[in-house]
Amino acid sequence: MKKIEVYDPAMCCPTGVCGPSVDPKLVQFAADLEWLKGKGVQVERYNLAQQPDKFANCKPVTEAMALAGDLCLPLILADGEIMSRNSYPSRDDLASMAGIESE
Repeated sequence: MKKIEVYDPAMCCPTGVCGPSVDPKLVQFAADLEWLKGKGVQVERYNLAQQPDKFANCKPVTEAMALAGDLCLPLILADGEIMSRNSYPSRDDLASMAGIESE
């Protein structure tokens, strides 16, 4: 099974699911990541505001950000390879990236 890493833009909290006006896409994406974890997929999520070192220490991320700045975020990596940029993928797309069946 693949390792999925999410490199989020700067947000107020690790998932962006806080505050008075929560983006429904972030709520769904957080639920989809939990679903992946429940399927045994290793999932790591990093927030630019809280974990800039994770961004700086990942070559594909630093290369993407050198070209597009933080406009490329979020970046979704599967086993270190960029699979998605600038949008949050659907559950079906995440399942495909992780090499599992979606339900």
